[in-house]
Amino acid sequence: MSERLPPGLHIVATPIGNLGDLSPRAADTLRFADRILVEDTRVTAKLLQHVGAKVPMTRYDDHSSAGERERIVAELGDRVIALVSDAGTPLISDPGYKLVRAARAAGHAVHTLPGPSAAVAALTLAGLPTDRFLFLGFLPAKAKARSDAIAEVAGVRATLVLYESGPRLGGTLAALAEELGSRDAAVVREISKMHEECVTGTLAELAIRYADAAPKGEIVVVVGPPAEVEAATDEALDAALREALLTLSPSRAAADVAQRLSLPRKRAYARALELAK
Repeated sequence: MSERLPPGLHIVATPIGNLGDLSPRAADTLRFADRILVEDTRVTAKLLQHVGAKVPMTRYDDHSSAGERERIVAELGDRVIALVSDAGTPLISDPGYKLVRAARAAGHAVHTLPGPSAAVAALTLAGLPTDRFLFLGFLPAKAKARSDAIAEVAGVRATLVLYESGPRLGGTLAALAEELGSRDAAVVREISKMHEECVTGTLAELAIRYADAAPKGEIVVVVGPPAEVEAATDEALDAALREALLTLSPSRAAADVAQRLSLPRKRAYARALELAK
């Protein structure tokens, strides 16, 4: 059976929860590959047991050396090497693109076996526009870097999709609400598992809900695009800021005006500092 698989790198999408989501083609590839590259051997061992596969596993992640990558590429001419992540589609917020690039540069075949992806699955559950979306992966952990990252995409007219952990969820939702204003959003977790859940509301509502209640499981946050509004002029911004500065600090005035006028908070804050001088 292994002779029917062409040599090269085979990128295999694995279930994000329900093992029944593994495709027959993916199962065959895992059974008859010569070697499987994995993030965590303990996680993939359970999947291999499920499909009756007894194939050697090698750990491969972002910490793997260039030398290890070269050794893998050297095998691709006559061996079937499968690449999996712990769950979902490899390379989507997971290691692997350097290996794919190196394999192609060496002239070897690269095959992909499409399948589950938490980001796309969450989009289908959220009930938000899907004609354009931007995947952000995990936002930075530190507050300043996280705020800057959100500000960079505040004006993008697309639905935003990002991954988050339970303990960080409340802080991330609060930061999103502060930077992006009153947008519709969804918190999706445990996709395809017994306790699958999709909670919708505005960013502010969700931030309050999860402020002191960190949920368990794998979490995807989906944020709707900015509302279609006419861009505020510099004159309108100045007028709103002058009024707000009568009772608020530059920072709070900027946050309030940015939300009301659907403007990037950084633009409002920079102008508020100028007016406050």
